[in-house]
Amino acid sequence: MNRAKNIRRSIVILVVAVVVIAGAVLVLNLDRIVKTGVDTYGPKMTGVTVTVDAVHIGLLTASANIKDLVIGNPQGYQAPQAISIGAISAGIDPTTVFSPKIRIRFIKIEAPEITFEGGLGGNNLAAILNNVNGSEASGGPTVTNAVGQPKPAKKYEVDDLLISGAKVNGTIRLFGGKEISIPDLSVPEIHLTDLGQGTGGITMTDLTRRILQAITTSTIKTVATEAANVGSGGENLGKQGINSVKKAFSNLLGK
Repeated sequence: MNRAKNIRRSIVILVVAVVVIAGAVLVLNLDRIVKTGVDTYGPKMTGVTVTVDAVHIGLLTASANIKDLVIGNPQGYQAPQAISIGAISAGIDPTTVFSPKIRIRFIKIEAPEITFEGGLGGNNLAAILNNVNGSEASGGPTVTNAVGQPKPAKKYEVDDLLISGAKVNGTIRLFGGKEISIPDLSVPEIHLTDLGQGTGGITMTDLTRRILQAITTSTIKTVATEAANVGSGGENLGKQGINSVKKAFSNLLGK
């Protein structure tokens, strides 16, 4: 009898030890796992390169920090990147980490540097957004488990999302090959709330789409205003050039 009890006790201790070791390995490698996820699934969602320098997940503080996230440019555009973000921080509801829907209390995106390239035929930000829309329509990138089988996509709720200190530069292409250089223009603060509330939540692809949509819309309005100011007499473009600026202005705003 005692021998049987000892065996059962040993098995329990062994199982607990395995669970503790597995948990420790997961915690120690969580930053790398998330970074690999961004590097792997980011390009599948956006259709361009996505890289991140470092990720830190604080389980005790229920926080996440991402350093130097860079989103590349689509083919046909000259700049090496479209958006560069030095720091992203987030606060997570720890009680939802292992739930089907993770609640993110806040996301702060600080001082993104945006490179705009475009004109009458479209622009780089809209091209990336179109890629994300296509990815969302197809169900987003397939997430697999350890043996390569598809698993249900996690859902998210974001209570508060703030994008502040954004700057845009780049070029607006005009009729006849003319270009207007965009200086470092300040993009108004972007504030989104209550994303994915309710039982369903939203996928990471949908969250990415909403963030890019907000950045693209605000950036294009800023760039279009600059184009209109130039067309009103900021540069000696001639009548044809001014008309081209006005047309670009209308196209950028979707009018």
